[in-house]
Amino acid sequence: MHLTDAGFLKKLRAIAKDSLRVVLTNHATQRMKKRRINQRQVMECLRKGWIYERAHLTIQGDWKATIEHPYAGDLVRVAVAIERREDGDLAVVVTVME
Repeated sequence: MHLTDAGFLKKLRAIAKDSLRVVLTNHATQRMKKRRINQRQVMECLRKGWIYERAHLTIQGDWKATIEHPYAGDLVRVAVAIERREDGDLAVVVTVME
């Protein structure tokens, strides 16, 4: 599977419609607390944001990009990977930035 930036966003937005398909890593949760960014801001970024760093294939075989979206007075950036699973793809939030 090869994804363009537009294809990555389309797939990510479809996945993020179901919050149960979005996984926050421990690192992302720690960064959210440190930067005072809440889960709603992260979800809105995944659902409505735009590419900040281009989609690329990782050595683990997942597609990863950084998404950016202004929300509640903050410019939120989320590094997210799309992990393919037999029971449906997941969006794995790797880290959260301002």
